Amino acid sequence: MLLNSALRKSRLLGVSAVLWILLVGPLGLQAKSIPEAPGGFVAVQQMPPEGQETYQRILRGGPFSYEKDGVVFGNRERILPKQARGYYHEYTVKTPGERTRGARRIVCGGLEVKQPQNCYYSDDHYTSFREIVDKK
Repeated sequence: MLLNSALRKSRLLGVSAVLWILLVGPLGLQAKSIPEAPGGFVAVQQMPPEGQETYQRILRGGPFSYEKDGVVFGNRERILPKQARGYYHEYTVKTPGERTRGARRIVCGGLEVKQPQNCYYSDDHYTSFREIVDKK
């Protein structure tokens, strides 16, 4: 009798495990993967002239053309390496012919705004980033 009870429990556990795998997999409840650092690099000289100008303004501390320039970038897309809130700041790169701020941005990170540890260029409104390399 004890043996029959143990066999029934093990079968129920096996069925439960199979059901769990079948239900959880299709629902996409697997653990999210940790995002990788953005891929690729862009030299300052390879950015459009407006990007080069914005980058130089960042290093000088301004002046900036848009009210939102210098605000904290939240990294909600989680494309950039994870840092504490307030580490990243965003700046608009003008787009010729665009009446709004457009899609181009530079996001810099570091403890000193005028001396960023790293900056990233996005020409597609944060869908992708390339790290800016300043070859002086």
